[in-house]
Amino acid sequence: MTIQMNKSIRLCALACALLAIAVPGFAHHGIAAYQEGKQITVTGSVTYFDFVNPHALIYLNVRQSDGTNAKWQGQLTSPNNLARVGWTRRSLQMGEQVTITGFAAKNSANSLWIRRIVKSDGTELPTGIGEK
Repeated sequence: MTIQMNKSIRLCALACALLAIAVPGFAHHGIAAYQEGKQITVTGSVTYFDFVNPHALIYLNVRQSDGTNAKWQGQLTSPNNLARVGWTRRSLQMGEQVTITGFAAKNSANSLWIRRIVKSDGTELPTGIGEK
């Protein structure tokens, strides 16, 4: 009886350990919050560039057709992937004009998953998605 109980306890402990390791993997949503079939493009000035894990973020002020400014957020892949294609913390500067194209947020927020980013001088920055 004791041997059977010890096996059950060990099996339960192993299952719990495996579950604890797997949970962070399930938490990562990737681009699930964005509409892959709906691309949009916005142009604005960079207010902040957050080059941190798990995804780099670009914040923009975008001039609307009515003359008001709207705050937008664009999400990129991880800084590790971006660094592999040449990005650094200084790749974008505050006040710099950029045009970003990407998948629109499903919740209609001013947010997109960036697929393409072009500086005002025409320089296109690699997004690190599917590039080497």
